[in-house]
Amino acid sequence: MAEFQEKLRLQHETSMHAELEKLLMTAKGTEQEISRKDFEGFKKIFHRFLQVKGPSINWEKINKPPEDLIRPYDKIKAQGLPDSVAASLNKLVVVKLNGGLGTSMGCKGPKSVISVRNENTFLDLTVHQIEHLNKTFNVDVPLVLMNSFNTDEDTKKILQKYTHHRVHIHTFNQSRYPRINKESLLPVAKDLGMHGDQADVWYPPGHGDIYASFYNSGLLDKLIAEGKEYIFVSNIDNLGATVDLFILNHLMSQPKDKRCEFVMEVTDKTRADVKGGTLIQYDDKLRLLEIAQVPKAHVDEFKSVTKFKIFNTNNLWISLGAIKRLQEQNAMDLEIIVNPKTLDGGLNVIQLETAVGAAIKAFDNALGVNVPRSRFLPVKTSSDLLLVMSNLYSLDAGSLTMSKKREFPSTPHVKLGSSFTKVQDFLTRFESIPDMLELDHLTVSGDVTFGKNVSLKGTVIIIANHGDRIDIPAGAVLENKIVSGNLRILDH
Repeated sequence: MAEFQEKLRLQHETSMHAELEKLLMTAKGTEQEISRKDFEGFKKIFHRFLQVKGPSINWEKINKPPEDLIRPYDKIKAQGLPDSVAASLNKLVVVKLNGGLGTSMGCKGPKSVISVRNENTFLDLTVHQIEHLNKTFNVDVPLVLMNSFNTDEDTKKILQKYTHHRVHIHTFNQSRYPRINKESLLPVAKDLGMHGDQADVWYPPGHGDIYASFYNSGLLDKLIAEGKEYIFVSNIDNLGATVDLFILNHLMSQPKDKRCEFVMEVTDKTRADVKGGTLIQYDDKLRLLEIAQVPKAHVDEFKSVTKFKIFNTNNLWISLGAIKRLQEQNAMDLEIIVNPKTLDGGLNVIQLETAVGAAIKAFDNALGVNVPRSRFLPVKTSSDLLLVMSNLYSLDAGSLTMSKKREFPSTPHVKLGSSFTKVQDFLTRFESIPDMLELDHLTVSGDVTFGKNVSLKGTVIIIANHGDRIDIPAGAVLENKIVSGNLRILDH
């Protein structure tokens, strides 16, 4: 049996390599060269995908991480800061994961160009934050964007508007991998083109690809040559992911031989975060456990807030020298996430992905830091957008902070229905963003609009039944109210 399986694996691998060569023959010059590099990475992940038998995690071997490997943020902050943080900042690079499109929020183009606050986009806020750091401390912290083939062209056009800002901006591209037919395990692509019926046969292979594509781009070596030592990586849509001087100082103040090569910011789990990856101790190493790796029988246990109390914010501090070393030794070995998709024509395909945080097990002296929830403020939906546009937050030099006027630090729970999914629809339904300083919970469903200067307090539930419409009048104060049925206020 084992012999037969090995034979089958070899057959799949040989067929795959032959198909990839055929694809490469359809291009010339630079395109062929870039694709060849991408395909080398793809061959590795495909080889490992064929080797894997069953879940990559043995549930019985999972342990809670030792306390000294998950540091409370307060302890790191208590170390204080040296007289000058400039030397540390000059060794830092900020990297934003900028491969995603705004399609889930009904927007065309890169997600990073959606306006989130006072006409500022995610990208604007990032540039303002780093420029503020560079001016305040008279340093040179560059910004690096990891784009995908979906976002690269549009992003490069937009970057022209920052030429006079005090930030050096670099970009590099994630790899482009072929989607594979679920049955034949061969690429669906017929050539290297990406238009027409070829548009959905390629994919960017998850943010775990950062290590290989950063290295292949030559930018990693360039930054090391400039004296940079750490990158701070985060998702561009996480508005809480700003440069933290205390974590940076903690990294820089360690003796050279005991340097922590990888810090993952984690935060306490709430019921809203049950799917987030968590840190575990496994084979005497810190390891990221993602829901995709959990055997079906243990998924509920994984989601429980009692056993796994923290989750990964995807704010990561990583040593550049260590990335170079591990990349050259081919020693990352990231767990593969198999993501099934159905193409428009109904064809079932799979795409093989990896997660950036999964590399934590490969780095020396890796640490988790349990940070305040305020460092995790992702905008994935229009419900999140409502929160960050409201008076719950104030904006200063590109950074959002919870308003001092809010009496408790927790964020309200907001659930907007499908009429609000697209940003354009969302914006037409609010004449102005309501006052939400005293709000705990908001649920809105159906055809609902809000007039100017509405105030929402406590728990507010507004449900317009199918065919009905509710217009919340200007100046209305809703406190612990349920509004349902039909409510229209007409001007006369």
